Amino acid sequence: MTQYGFYFDNSRCSGCKTCMMACKDYNDLDADLTYRRVYDYEGGAWQEAEQETWVQEVFSYHVSFSCAHCSEAVCLMVCPTGAMHRAEGGLVRTNSRVCIGCGYCTLACPYDAPRVSDVTHTSTKCDGCYSRVLEGASPICVEACPLRALDFDDIEVLREKYEGNAGIAPLPDPSFTNPNIVIKPSVAARPCGDSAGFIANEKETR
Repeated sequence: MTQYGFYFDNSRCSGCKTCMMACKDYNDLDADLTYRRVYDYEGGAWQEAEQETWVQEVFSYHVSFSCAHCSEAVCLMVCPTGAMHRAEGGLVRTNSRVCIGCGYCTLACPYDAPRVSDVTHTSTKCDGCYSRVLEGASPICVEACPLRALDFDDIEVLREKYEGNAGIAPLPDPSFTNPNIVIKPSVAARPCGDSAGFIANEKETR
């Protein structure tokens, strides 16, 4: 059974946010709602070296992330109406006709992927561009990325094709939900749970 997932090359991403804007435009999202977010993660400090000298250990990188269509998706587990469901290709979707807008999915998801819309008062999220995938096309974020830092395919194909893992800071530990994503970390990337850095554009990612 096919389980689709995403690949993200952290070493290629320049933080341009083209993927995020293409997603907003394609899905006609309001200014305060986005399915794909680009986190600017940075930090570091001065460290004392030999002979009374000091060196910098500063890092900065970008993480483009949307719903990971997790194999153990907690949004599915907590949804009281079945509005959150797994569709063809393992993509997690929301049925707005039966969603009551309780927000349990938002509270449960460690990636904060589902959001309750202020307009429709129902949960909404990335569905992997389900209609495009059914037509044989890639999600709009993948197609829009100018540096080809994103890819989309059967997760097993991606794992064989690329080297990487399923999590880097500031993302949560992948063991929580088993996300269907492969991430190639950059040389600056920090592991999940890192406390040395911070999200520099937190307001953009809320």
